[in-house]
Amino acid sequence: MIKVGILGAAGYTGGELIRLLLWHPEVEIVFANSESNAGNLITDVHEGLLGETELRFSADMPLNQVDVVFFCFGHGKSEAFLKEHSIPAHVKIIDLAQDFRIAAPTHDFVYGLPEIHKESIQTCQHLANPGCFATCVQLGLLPLAKAGLLKYDIAVNAITGSTGAGQKPSGTTHFSWRNNNLSIYKVFTHQHLHEICQSLNELRPIHTPNIIDTLVATPTEKDITIDFIPYRGDFARGIFCTEVVKFDGKEGASSNPTKEQLAELFKEFYKNAAFTHYVDKALDLKQVVNTNKALIHVDKFGNKAVITSMIDNLLKGAVGQAVQNLNLMFGIDETTGLRLKPSAF
Repeated sequence: MIKVGILGAAGYTGGELIRLLLWHPEVEIVFANSESNAGNLITDVHEGLLGETELRFSADMPLNQVDVVFFCFGHGKSEAFLKEHSIPAHVKIIDLAQDFRIAAPTHDFVYGLPEIHKESIQTCQHLANPGCFATCVQLGLLPLAKAGLLKYDIAVNAITGSTGAGQKPSGTTHFSWRNNNLSIYKVFTHQHLHEICQSLNELRPIHTPNIIDTLVATPTEKDITIDFIPYRGDFARGIFCTEVVKFDGKEGASSNPTKEQLAELFKEFYKNAAFTHYVDKALDLKQVVNTNKALIHVDKFGNKAVITSMIDNLLKGAVGQAVQNLNLMFGIDETTGLRLKPSAF
C-alpha cells in the first residue's frame, strides 16, 4: 500500500483528495493535517464523507511514516513550508499550489501534466500539479503548438465555478453575490499564464515565433500573446473554455487546416491520453463535472478555429490530476481510483 500524508486537508482540495483516496485500492491515508481542525472528525468539515470514514484531522505530521505527501496549501505556502521543515529523502511530494510550476534551477519539481510529461512524472520525486485554468487552456492548445500552428494572438475566454476560489468565504464567492451573476477578473494578468506559455513554448517547433508570457515581457510584432479573460460563474464546479486561433493561407493548406484535419490532429495527439478526449460534437459542461475527464471540440470559421475545452476544476484541474500523477509516480495504472461517472442529467 502507498502510505499518504495530506497537508492543508480542511480545504476544498483536501476534502476532494480524501474522498478519492478513501476508495483508492492502493492507498492508505496515514494523516490528514489541519492545525485549525486538529482532533476534529474529518466529517465535521467535509460532511459529504459522513459514513465513509472515522478519520480525524491531525496537528502532527509524521512525514517519516509516509511514501508521499500532498501539499494542499494556498499559493506561496509550499515554498515557505519546505524552508521551515525537513522532508525525508524517500518521501515524494505532490504540490497543488503554484510555487514550483515554473521550471527553475532552484528546484527539481516536474510539471505534472500527464498528456506531455508522462515519462518525467513516472521517475520524479517532486511534482508540481498544474493549475485548473492552465490545464483546461493548455489541453485546448497543445496539439496546435506542436504542429506549429500558433502564429497569431490567441483569444481565450474561460468561466470557472466558485470552488476555484477556495473554501474561505470572500465578497465574490458568497451565494447572494455569485448566484445569477457573472463577472470577469484578472483580465490579461492571470497567474496561470506563466505555466500555459511555458508548456506551449516547450512544444512549438523552433522555427516558429516564441509565445511570450505577457506578464514579464513586452510584445513585438513577431511575438504571440494570449489574451486571457477569466470569468466567475454562478455554479460550483467546472471550467468551460473557448480559444480562438487564427491561421494563414488557403483552407486545406498545412498552415490553415480544415475542421476535419484539426479533428484528426487532436485525436492523434491525445490517442494515448487516459482522460483527455476529442469529441465530434459541441460540448456541455455537465459532461465532465465530478469526473477526471477533459473534453475538447473544434469548430472552424474561415481562417479561424474555435476550440472548446472543459474540465472539473477540482478533479482534472486539481486533485483528480494529482491522483493520476500519484499513480504514475508509483508505477500503477494511471486510471486507478479515478473512473468517476458524471451525472446522467
